[in-house]
Amino acid sequence: MPLWWINVYACVDKKMSLTCTFQFWDRNEVQHHISILLFVGLTCGCLMLLFTRFFGSWALTAFAGSKNAHIIPAANTYVQIRGLAWPAILVGWVTQSASLGMKDSWGPLKALAVASVINAIGDVVLCSFLGYGIAGAAWATMVSQVVAGYMMIEALNKKGYNAYAISVPSPEEFLTVLGLAAPVFVTMISKIAFFSLVVYFATSMGTNITAAHQVMIQTFFICTVWGEPLSQTAQSFMPELIYGTNRSLPKARMLLKSLVIVGAIIGSVLGIGGTCVPWLFPNIFTPDQKIIQEMHKVLIQFFLALAVTPAILCFEGTLLAGRDLRFISLSMSGCLSLGALLLLLVSSRGYGLAGCWWAVVGFQWARLFLSVRRLISPTGILYSDDTSQYNLEELRAV
Repeated sequence: MPLWWINVYACVDKKMSLTCTFQFWDRNEVQHHISILLFVGLTCGCLMLLFTRFFGSWALTAFAGSKNAHIIPAANTYVQIRGLAWPAILVGWVTQSASLGMKDSWGPLKALAVASVINAIGDVVLCSFLGYGIAGAAWATMVSQVVAGYMMIEALNKKGYNAYAISVPSPEEFLTVLGLAAPVFVTMISKIAFFSLVVYFATSMGTNITAAHQVMIQTFFICTVWGEPLSQTAQSFMPELIYGTNRSLPKARMLLKSLVIVGAIIGSVLGIGGTCVPWLFPNIFTPDQKIIQEMHKVLIQFFLALAVTPAILCFEGTLLAGRDLRFISLSMSGCLSLGALLLLLVSSRGYGLAGCWWAVVGFQWARLFLSVRRLISPTGILYSDDTSQYNLEELRAV
């Protein structure tokens, strides 16, 4: 995963962190803030498009290294096609966040489902039947993202808002958004930096290992998407129960319990299904036996990392909803530091791709234990009666 995705995810999470405060605004305030964020999202999307267009090849070369120069043309083709969707992606994420802030999870869920179907069908048709290879996969993903963005825009319009209206933020408004986004920015930097380090170390191990890792990591990210609705549900419905006018911590704990049960079920299904595909049907991805052997070496680690991801998203979504941003940013930074040290250790000891994926397992399980420990703490957001951190005027100022 390229390092420049940091900017994109940071931009997204600025919007996601605002979803928890929409319930405190009137309709005009909501429209105004949506318009501002649409401007920020569209601007960042256009900048990402230009960056990909003019500096994509350079960034890939710097990331992959001279030893893997032969993979740069194919990778650049993929990146250039995917880059066409950046404006639609970021605008779609803004409208998705707005919908979630209004407790409308159905619109984003429909967009996710349709995009997944389009992506899957496009991959099969363009790659398997028409033989377009990596370019076909890129076109399928790009089109699915544009369609998803359009669906989320229309879902917001149906709520009576204008998702096509944009407003340039004042310096004060821009600084306010940045101030709220800073902890989430650190969180996303940590996530993206860690997985980028995993890619970096895997890339340095040769072409076969690089190819095997790309298959497994892309399968991993495709599967983790299905846990996102749990995080979105927590961010949409938890704020009212934690610090809203109908505050009820027992109900918040009950909601989290339900989400975790669903997350455990989804994690088990995804873990088993996601592991069986590269295990039993590896020829879907490649006929090369050397690459398949490398894929099979990390199946256990793949399952252990994937199975807990939906539950992690439940817990972290609850922490975001409760505005415990300082803790989540510090904990993620700690996970990054430990994960980076573990990657250096397994790489220096020659443990290969299997070692890299054990580092992924450690990163995921550390996130799980830290978030659970925080939420069950007597001073945590689900048990503490201290509401001073949820000052209504501060929420409105956001």
